[in-house]
Amino acid sequence: MSARENILKRLRERADGPLTAPESDFAVVTGREWSAQERLSRFERLITSVHGEVIHTGRADWAAALAELLEAKGIRRLALGREHPVAAEARTALAEGNVVLIDADRDIETWQHEQFHDTDAGLTSTRGAIAETGSLWLWPTPDEPRLLSLVPPIHIAVLDADAIEDTFFDVVEAHGWAGDMPTNALLISGPSKTADIEQTLAYGVHGPRELVVLMRHAEVLP
Repeated sequence: MSARENILKRLRERADGPLTAPESDFAVVTGREWSAQERLSRFERLITSVHGEVIHTGRADWAAALAELLEAKGIRRLALGREHPVAAEARTALAEGNVVLIDADRDIETWQHEQFHDTDAGLTSTRGAIAETGSLWLWPTPDEPRLLSLVPPIHIAVLDADAIEDTFFDVVEAHGWAGDMPTNALLISGPSKTADIEQTLAYGVHGPRELVVLMRHAEVLP
């Protein structure tokens, strides 16, 4: 008899009946029932508390806000996808400008040096955000690979204001993760930061030193 069989035999002999899982007091916390404004305010408060930046803009003119942001931060080389509507609209708006648009939908080996050394910022869409933790959630694709939000020193994320949900559980439930689990979902709660043994906080050591969220609102902003 193998060791495994011996252990199972002893367990069966000691059990008075079928083995069952112990009772648990664990309960999933959801149903916060925050209003849309409460979700937005909470998200912005939490993500800016860890040095994230939020810029509010309308859906009709967000690309103009992006161009202003690139100019203000001196970004001259921007990596982005091609097919996603966010990337396509950004490409159209920036086509006549001075910013070099870098294609991100390539095999990493073909542009590894360019990505790590010659890219000022990466632009991505987002699937939504979580008010409870102040987090963005992204679902990388071949068009917008994971490294687009992890390698460039500045990550610019485009978020629709009405895509903020209360909790992570609400995201999983609302988007059917149980039946279609993403192979690589990203939760981003601020720029990259780390601290040494002396508790000196540094940004950008293991990822982007800046995170800028372009918050798109359906209504026209004043």
